[in-house]
Amino acid sequence: MSPILPKSDAADLVVAARIRRGLTWSQIADRIGAPPVWCTAALLGQHPMSRDQAEGVCALLELDESVAESLQLQPYRGSDAAAMSDPTVYRLLEAMSVYGPALKELIHEEFGDGIMSAINFKVDIARRPHPDGDRVVITLDGKFLDYRW
Repeated sequence: MSPILPKSDAADLVVAARIRRGLTWSQIADRIGAPPVWCTAALLGQHPMSRDQAEGVCALLELDESVAESLQLQPYRGSDAAAMSDPTVYRLLEAMSVYGPALKELIHEEFGDGIMSAINFKVDIARRPHPDGDRVVITLDGKFLDYRW
């Protein structure tokens, strides 16, 4: 019996197959009926996929059962230090370090004592045309969870 393919290795194979087949992340997500941001995160190892989703992706990308098996595993969530230093990811971290305290205050002011869930959560990305250059619009949509004592 061979070991199960690590999720990071499966992600590398998915990325390579996606590029070589000229597919976008959105096309893959559409094919399995999943939101693009969630699907991309799952294929990069951050969420488990259902058997049908994993097998559908692997059929589309011509990847074998070992990848489908790995895509169904429960992940260890989070990114490594190298990913966090990528300029795009780092700018998102920078935005949260600058605006996070203000967002926290505004959440408390609007909703009371609690947090925004990152489990009962959706995220979306869109492009908005702008005269000074297109804008990236990221929507974080999390359930408010009040602290209960």
